[in-house]
Amino acid sequence: MVPEVVGSNPIGRPIVSIENQIANRVQAPGRPADKRLSPAKSSLAGLSANCQRARHWTALSEIMHGFANPARFLRLARWLTPLLLFTGIVLTAASLAWGVFVAPADALQGETVRIVYLHVPTAWLGMGGWTALALASLTELVWRHPLAAIAARAIAVPGAVFAALCLVTGSIWGRPAWGAWWVWDGRLTSMLVLLFLYLGYLALADAAQRDGAGASRVPAIFGLVGAVNIPIIHYSVLWWNSLHQPPSITMGKSAMAPEFLVPLLAATAGFSLLFGAVVLMRMRALLADQQAEARLRRKAFATSGAD
Repeated sequence: MVPEVVGSNPIGRPIVSIENQIANRVQAPGRPADKRLSPAKSSLAGLSANCQRARHWTALSEIMHGFANPARFLRLARWLTPLLLFTGIVLTAASLAWGVFVAPADALQGETVRIVYLHVPTAWLGMGGWTALALASLTELVWRHPLAAIAARAIAVPGAVFAALCLVTGSIWGRPAWGAWWVWDGRLTSMLVLLFLYLGYLALADAAQRDGAGASRVPAIFGLVGAVNIPIIHYSVLWWNSLHQPPSITMGKSAMAPEFLVPLLAATAGFSLLFGAVVLMRMRALLADQQAEARLRRKAFATSGAD
């Protein structure tokens, strides 16, 4: 048995040797004492696991920073943008036409149910847009990725548009279903809060840009804090009494008939491709603005230096 190290910790109890601590930790509940890993082997195993995690983290950082070069990103976006745009337009148009002219009417709601093929994708992208914005903000704060702030700003505008479309289409659908254009329901109110969050983020990002603090961390922190509203939107119909129906599509199952589900999923995919195309176009425009501003600053600096 390894002897204890002489001494005491701040509260006066004896300090157990590092070897005994390691041996006790690697002892599984059902493993006999004579089959325990030795302290040296357990230390080497822990060191190997830490090195493996460090290698994975380094590889992830290298992949992320591989696209940090604006020129490399622009080469990728140049061919990806028209592909997403064309595919999204075709898929969206086909799915909406299918939902409006081919899919049957609902037994209870009649023809008004057809707005679901527009309402659900806009709600999905309003929430998904802020989720992507929060991830870009996290990437900016943790990895200092040069394109993360640009991506977050590019996402904010189409995200706000889809959140507003979700509220408008929901109000149109709610009028015949609930007898009112608007109710202060948990789902509707939290979605309205999301729209205000988008507008607040755009105001913060524009203020940081005007002040010459394009890499300001304030919009990124706001983007992370605002992500708290996403689970509130999702679970609002379960947490509170709500006029809004509960989720019809959950993990692994759906309460919708296939003739409604298939065009709805196709419409959601099409709108998602359009969302991605708009984000890439906005990122390219924001990068072009930054590059033009940098050239003007260099030219002004050179002119003032010559004088």
